[in-house]
Amino acid sequence: MSPAAHAGRIVPAAARVAGLFPSHFSSRHHSSTVAAAADVATTTPQAGAAAAPHPPKMSGPEVRQAFLSFFQGRGHTKLPSSSLVPEDPTVLLTIAGMLQFKPVFLGQAPRKVARATTSQKCVRTNDIDNVGATARHHTFFEMLGNFSFGDYFKKEAIMWAWELSTVVYGLPPERVWVSVYEEDEEALALWRDVVGVDPSRIRKMGAADNFWASGPTGPCGPCSELHHDFTPVELYYDFHPERGTGPEVTLEDDSRFIEFYNLVFMELNRDAAGTLTPLAAKNIDTGMGLERMAQILQGVPNNYETDLIFPIVAKAAELAGLDYAAAPPAAQTALKVIGDHVRAVVYLLSDGVLPSNVGRGYVLRRLLRRVIMKGRLLGIQGEFTPAVAQVAIALSGDCDPAVAGNAGRIIAEMAREEALFSATLSKGQKQLDDMLARALAAGSSSSSDGGSSSSGPVLAGADAFLLYDSFGFPLELTRELAEAAGVALDDPGFEAAMAAQRARSSASREAVDLTADGGLSQLAAALPAGTSFEGYGASDLVLAGCRVVGLLQDGAPVQEVAGQGVAVDVVLDRTPFYAESGGQVADSGYLRGSSSSSSEASSSSSSSSSSDLLLEVSDVQKGAGGRLFVHSGMLQQGSLRVGQELTAEVDTSLRRRIRAHHTATHLLQSALKQVLGPDTCQQGSLVEAGRLRFDFNLSRPMTQEEISFVEALVNGWVADASPTTTAVMGLKEARAAGAVAMFGEKYEDTVRVVEVPGVSMELCGGTHVSNTAEIGSFKVVSESGVASGVRRIEAVAGQAAVEYLQLLDGVVRQLAGSLRVKLEDVPGRVAALQDELKAASKQLADVKAQVAVAKAGALASQAVPGPGGVGRVLVEELPGLDGKALQEAAVSLLAQLGDPAAVLLASRGEGEAAGKVSFVAALSPQVVKGGLQAGKLVGAVAKVCGGGGGGKPGLAQAGGKDASQLPQALQLAKDTIMGASF
Repeated sequence: MSPAAHAGRIVPAAARVAGLFPSHFSSRHHSSTVAAAADVATTTPQAGAAAAPHPPKMSGPEVRQAFLSFFQGRGHTKLPSSSLVPEDPTVLLTIAGMLQFKPVFLGQAPRKVARATTSQKCVRTNDIDNVGATARHHTFFEMLGNFSFGDYFKKEAIMWAWELSTVVYGLPPERVWVSVYEEDEEALALWRDVVGVDPSRIRKMGAADNFWASGPTGPCGPCSELHHDFTPVELYYDFHPERGTGPEVTLEDDSRFIEFYNLVFMELNRDAAGTLTPLAAKNIDTGMGLERMAQILQGVPNNYETDLIFPIVAKAAELAGLDYAAAPPAAQTALKVIGDHVRAVVYLLSDGVLPSNVGRGYVLRRLLRRVIMKGRLLGIQGEFTPAVAQVAIALSGDCDPAVAGNAGRIIAEMAREEALFSATLSKGQKQLDDMLARALAAGSSSSSDGGSSSSGPVLAGADAFLLYDSFGFPLELTRELAEAAGVALDDPGFEAAMAAQRARSSASREAVDLTADGGLSQLAAALPAGTSFEGYGASDLVLAGCRVVGLLQDGAPVQEVAGQGVAVDVVLDRTPFYAESGGQVADSGYLRGSSSSSSEASSSSSSSSSSDLLLEVSDVQKGAGGRLFVHSGMLQQGSLRVGQELTAEVDTSLRRRIRAHHTATHLLQSALKQVLGPDTCQQGSLVEAGRLRFDFNLSRPMTQEEISFVEALVNGWVADASPTTTAVMGLKEARAAGAVAMFGEKYEDTVRVVEVPGVSMELCGGTHVSNTAEIGSFKVVSESGVASGVRRIEAVAGQAAVEYLQLLDGVVRQLAGSLRVKLEDVPGRVAALQDELKAASKQLADVKAQVAVAKAGALASQAVPGPGGVGRVLVEELPGLDGKALQEAAVSLLAQLGDPAAVLLASRGEGEAAGKVSFVAALSPQVVKGGLQAGKLVGAVAKVCGGGGGGKPGLAQAGGKDASQLPQALQLAKDTIMGASF
């Protein structure tokens, strides 16, 4: 279908929200589809059965619901999409539907259900340059999936995939192709003999395409962490069956085929020797791209013209004053990029990611800036991202209902970032102007990394990449502006810089790593229930009878360790030590016991034998998907073996301070919501013995009055001596009761709720005081910005607050003694001293300027004739002057020399500025009219000394870092001026 024909079918977002779908997207069709999914016969239709040449039309939400209903009808539990911010530290963002099940595939967590189905929101940016240019690449997409955890396997997965595709979605069987791994005869036979697919439409493919293992060893899965080899089977839809089914047909022909369903059979395990053995429990992981199936069923030429994305594209086209169908290809591509990226930005913001220059924030900022730049290239003037975001939010209900609830925050953040980037673009334009001026002044240049020379001026590839990476300038925009100025672009240099950046970005990982640490995986298998944490109560911090179930050195299991100063990781079956999680640091303390055997230890009552072993615990981390508590420490005396029973002792003083800070953090969040508004939410936290740190969303600094009000609220709640209560309940029940979830945390179905009645209720697994009075006092130490729209409060509570106030008291008393004033008079006396210092500094600057002018008068006689004997030129070093005095001297000299005249002065730094150099260039009007500019002159001269600068055509300043190069810099200045025309 042509874009023009399609444009008439897609309804605006507002109309769809109101239920005004076109007839072929009707709810009636949706109901019949779901009914078909539930009532379809258990026998699989034969692949050769007659079918209509085109599948029935289906809206994007209908495609999603049909998939989920189909598998719910076959015993699968529908689970929600996980956040785009994954708990897994090996990936930056959620990039696959299976990611939330990774601990189950690895055997690190027990399965909660045998079968599951999901629609997972995902973000990938490894193919960002292909977005809009191809029909199917996206940064944001939904992955529909069905999963089996040791339940059904290959036969059921294949038969249900065929039934879903041809019966529920109505794809003509003769237009569906299948690929199998070349050695998977079982899958081949199932497709050919059971399903009945014509062998001419089945392709055997090699390991590169149809056998995925992301690690060298371990159990297999869509990502291998224990290295589980698996055999994917892929289904392809044929857009051009008239081209035949001969052996020359390749499924890699994107103009003909689209892969829409991937079935992964996790059935093997690979050991260190590379030997493959069958897994005892075989798993299924599948993925169907929602956007791809929508493209097929809606009969449109690409994913962007489906009802999932096109309303956003249409809104962008409207703002640009364009008709999408009639727009040139470059404009259509830009509109598609906007449609795709806006979806990614909206969902990332909803899940708590905020723009920054690192990690997820960098991904978000890059996507949003690409949207803004594409809009500018399309001619959209003024703020526009909130308008297109509103459409994406209106479309989000069936994918993630939370997006609509976060709409205000999403819109505000996009508007703020757009305003910031608009200012950045202005700076980037100035940078480009300076780069082009340098290239033109040089006359010819080579790429900054050694690229080939050109006979004309060339913009270095590294400079073009700086504009691209730091200011968001697309390469095509830089090229257009450079060519307009008569400057060529160093493409090889740009590509080299881009390649280096890609290499640096590879650490962000675009694949799920299922290669598990062998030692912890073995221990997890030996302790199915995991480590039992028994240290919440103040009386539970010394726990006897803790059995050593595993010892690790350098990540490898060992049976015994001995020797003073030996580092070791200890896994216990039960522990009072809190493992770092939820922003709270780990406990520290000791493990004590006897170095004799377990039986001897149990029969011995001597105090000496019970204290033979001493291990200092410095850190506790969770391993094996959170099931095991790994105690890291140093052996102080004795020996330690697997199977030994120990007494675990937590440092009660540190735990007391940590508890106070954790409960104070909850009170702080409640206070911020009262003072700043209920939309205030946590963006990160740290709770440790010496302080607490709390990040929250706010686009401005807090006022001192607001900070004081927050302190007063928290200290008031502390003084109320309210009891803190904990309860374990279902996640839905807790949220219904109003419990606040911590940012970035993943919760089980059963959660722990910590409440200060009438003040705070949060989902939290951390340790807390039993009564707010135990906090003692609360004091904000600092409030600052850490990222765009994110503020940070650092505060102290309990004993740490007392220590902080004692420190402040000592400082103030020392100041009062030095100034010989009362404590309360210190601020006034300091302000008076500042005024006196400011006045003295001004007087000193005036004297220096007078001295500079006097020195300059003596230099005037040293001026030489200018180019061709016209005018006067003075290039000299004038020692002992700062930048301001140097400028006064240059202006005075220029006035003495008349017009035309050129002056360039330099002065080496002294004291802390030793080794540096300052430059000032002053040119008379006639010299400027002749083509010489002070800004360019002084910038080029300073570059010789490792610096830079600029200014107005007649007066400019610059600085350099290497004063040793000053003679060469001054010679360049003389040569440049004498080569000019006066």
